[in-house]
Amino acid sequence: MMAKQRITAIEYIRGIAMLGVIGIHTGAYSLSNPAINIHLFALLEIASRFSVPVFFFVSAFGLFFKQNLYSGFNYADFLRRRFKTVLIPYVVWSYIYMLHAAWVSGDPTVWSLAATGEYLLFGLASYQLYFLVILLWFYLLMPLWRQMIRIILNHPVRYLSIIFFCQVAFNYYSSYRLEANFTNYYLNLAIQYRLSYLFLHYLFIFLFGGVCALEYNRFQILVIRYKRPILAFFLIALCGMLAHYYYLLFIDHYSLEEAVNIAHQLSPIGVLYTLAAALFWYMLFSLSPLPAVCTAVLHSLGEYSYPIYLVHPLVMYYLSAFLTHNGFIMTNTVTMIFYLTAVVFSLAFGIWLKKAGNYLPWLSLLLIGRRQPVKLKSET
Repeated sequence: MMAKQRITAIEYIRGIAMLGVIGIHTGAYSLSNPAINIHLFALLEIASRFSVPVFFFVSAFGLFFKQNLYSGFNYADFLRRRFKTVLIPYVVWSYIYMLHAAWVSGDPTVWSLAATGEYLLFGLASYQLYFLVILLWFYLLMPLWRQMIRIILNHPVRYLSIIFFCQVAFNYYSSYRLEANFTNYYLNLAIQYRLSYLFLHYLFIFLFGGVCALEYNRFQILVIRYKRPILAFFLIALCGMLAHYYYLLFIDHYSLEEAVNIAHQLSPIGVLYTLAAALFWYMLFSLSPLPAVCTAVLHSLGEYSYPIYLVHPLVMYYLSAFLTHNGFIMTNTVTMIFYLTAVVFSLAFGIWLKKAGNYLPWLSLLLIGRRQPVKLKSET
């Protein structure tokens, strides 16, 4: 029964995070309207900022839940299975997006050896693919994480607190201080695209997910005992994110695009918000009964989160082209319809791919790394 609750909560977190990811990318499209509502933009771009980091929490939770840190670990088999479900789809989708970009722009320079190497190395073929690059690095270093979590489990609160504050300091330096102004071209390239591959930006939330999975019974008890403080923590962190955003707009007079590029998930309050969101959504989905329609939606989004994540930029591109061609402006109403349509069409693709995989198993293998749709890499 406990395991079932755990799986349900993790699945629903995937679903809500998928809604958040599409919300963030909808916010980017809404900037085409100079008169966009700044509060709607805050909902899409700021309140949703936990979405990508919380996927690393979910991924680690699933990876470590059934692991015995003190038994043998078949590293080669682990990599073989994870590379099949992540590396193959990553390369295939990268080429899909590169082909699409070359087709719509008429620019063949994307196929130069240097450009192709950068696209694949840093996840640049489409703006969401960096997640898979970082996930691959977490997989490659799995023996290290097993050793670290063994140590953390001796004093979880102490060590996780230390890692959390180190995470805040590192992310602050990387996000706001580090500049690519070295004489070495390759070093500058690595620094320029550091947010697209450097797993250290999400190390705390990944290790936290692993610790919570391995200490599942204790974690569940603590979530039940401290549900009101968790709710308060989430609301305070959310208010902190919004306060940062509005301060940048009204006090520092940044543009909307500039503000969201500063008040992101790697900012100090963003790291705190990620932690608060992981605890809050887990608490909500594991302890509170939800309306049937909500559970159905979250279940579907969780089940098909992987294909949704991979395809939704293409869906949004053509939705935007349709709106532009027909003279629509991204008003509040149009923006929300755009958002909901992107969710529905992306989900429809995931469902179609599952059915197509029954007849074309190679297609599912190439696009999602297996014959059936998989969740966004929680391995549960």
